[in-house]
Amino acid sequence: MSEVSLKVNLLGKELAGPVIGASGTFGFGEEYAGMVDLKKLGGISGKGITLIPKAGNQGERLLETPSGLINSIGLQNPGVQHFIDHELPVMETLGTSIWANLGGGCIEDYEKGAELLNPTSVDFVELNISCPNVKQGGIAYGIKADSAKEVVSRVRAVCKKPLIVKLSPQAEDICQMAAACVEAGADALSLVNTFQACAIDLEKRRPVFNNIFAGLSGPAIKPIALRMVYQVCGAVNVPVIGLGGILTGADALEFIMAGATAVQVGTANFMNPRACETITDEIAAWMESHGVKTLDEIRGCARV
Repeated sequence: MSEVSLKVNLLGKELAGPVIGASGTFGFGEEYAGMVDLKKLGGISGKGITLIPKAGNQGERLLETPSGLINSIGLQNPGVQHFIDHELPVMETLGTSIWANLGGGCIEDYEKGAELLNPTSVDFVELNISCPNVKQGGIAYGIKADSAKEVVSRVRAVCKKPLIVKLSPQAEDICQMAAACVEAGADALSLVNTFQACAIDLEKRRPVFNNIFAGLSGPAIKPIALRMVYQVCGAVNVPVIGLGGILTGADALEFIMAGATAVQVGTANFMNPRACETITDEIAAWMESHGVKTLDEIRGCARV
């Protein structure tokens, strides 16, 4: 496979490969270091962090479904400053790009979190706008384009890092949402986050999750995620990172052929801790067998 190059240029930074460990499924990377050749990966998007540490949701947090996983973790995390002091120094030793996935309950929290990350070694800030806006009745920032545009523009004004906005599939109009975030200053977009889902416990005769609704991920969502990535790649002129149900190299290649610059792999890591590396190897094997030397040759080739 020596003739095949998996390198990806993302916002001026060269990534070793197109596969990035998705936030919430890869810890801060240390847990995988003994099992995965992390230097093959394009990066690690760390566990979602917020300005103030969060204990996460009470009650059930995970439920496996046919071809999927519903999670109600609730952004449990140690907080931005703890991440900077403790988790980030370890990530710096892993040999791959560092993505800080930043959430917030209000715009001021996003701003302060971004400012704290400015002087650090973080390569990319991935803005999680699926968080509920506690000042606006708990509606997630990622639902309405105007709300998303405001938080992205406010963060852009203080953030000195490349800013990647992670879009929610619950957006009223995914293309309008994408365009609004780019207009507000997003350097790139990643999509999709989890789909809102529900499960009922028949014995208790009540919802499985305390919050009633929770996030569905895994291969069940892949065709819908791929459709949204395809649409967004046609709606904006910034790099798009595709994610949602990617289990194999073939899945990843579909997203790249739809126009994605790179991909993230999430739920697959719970099925196989080496999934990111395996998918990377499968992409390389497909390229070699089809005479494709670089991903640029096929990126967006399925667009009609």
